[in-house]
Amino acid sequence: MIRSMTGFATKAGALGPHSWSWELRAVNGKGLDLRIRVPDWIPGLEAGLRKAAVADIARGNVTLGLRVVREEGGGALAVNETQLASVLEALGRIEMAAMDAGVSLAPSKATDIVTMRGVLEQAVLEDNNEELSSALLAEFTEVLRAFNTMRSAEGAALETVMRDQLDQIEALTDEAVTLAQARSIESAAALKRNLGRVMDNIEGIEPDRIAAELAMIAVKADITEEIDRLGAHVVAARALLDADGPIGRKLDFLMQEFNREANTLCAKAQNSGLTRVGLALKAVIDQLREQVQNVE
Repeated sequence: MIRSMTGFATKAGALGPHSWSWELRAVNGKGLDLRIRVPDWIPGLEAGLRKAAVADIARGNVTLGLRVVREEGGGALAVNETQLASVLEALGRIEMAAMDAGVSLAPSKATDIVTMRGVLEQAVLEDNNEELSSALLAEFTEVLRAFNTMRSAEGAALETVMRDQLDQIEALTDEAVTLAQARSIESAAALKRNLGRVMDNIEGIEPDRIAAELAMIAVKADITEEIDRLGAHVVAARALLDADGPIGRKLDFLMQEFNREANTLCAKAQNSGLTRVGLALKAVIDQLREQVQNVE
């Protein structure tokens, strides 16, 4: 199944204090132009993503973006044991001093102690960038799968259109065969009449030279090779559509060959019917070439 060069995919995920969002998009291109924008503080991430993308994308201008956000202070609350010991020691000294001075103090509550500065604090989460990198690389497989699913769906639509256009080229080529046969009979009769008039009015021209000139005229008007090559190109194009893997470059080259044969057929036509068919061929081939520009 063929794939289009255009595609788009997004995905979001999270791990610990980190959350992220992916965006993978591609448009047509002559080769593979892969641009990756990811955080540079995640070890091995860009190299791993590039390797995975290059292994699965053959052509197109591809942009991969990843935005990672870290939740600030996302850790659980914890007691600072050192600060708590200092606070309790200070409270003990204060209570002893109050007793010596005959001052009565209200009993201290845990809620009072907790609110004192530094006793209760939020734990700082340790970043595990290696684990984060592994999680992101694993998830990119899903992003790539969604991206290729879209490209395959578009490729299937392209294939339907291209096969229809190849059928049109084949039908026009068959029509050219019929018209060429009719033209051949008419041309032979006209040539015989003209040759008779020429032979009646020439002197001193060698018959071999006349035969050579006539043969040259016949060769210049013969479109058998062009018709045969057009048929062969249709067969080759259908075989490529049946093949697996990227075929865009091969189809693009084949379009040049199609166009060359159609141009030559028009140049040799010497007949309004063949000229019409030749122009129709050029139009369909141009439409097919536009579709091929989208194929990976």
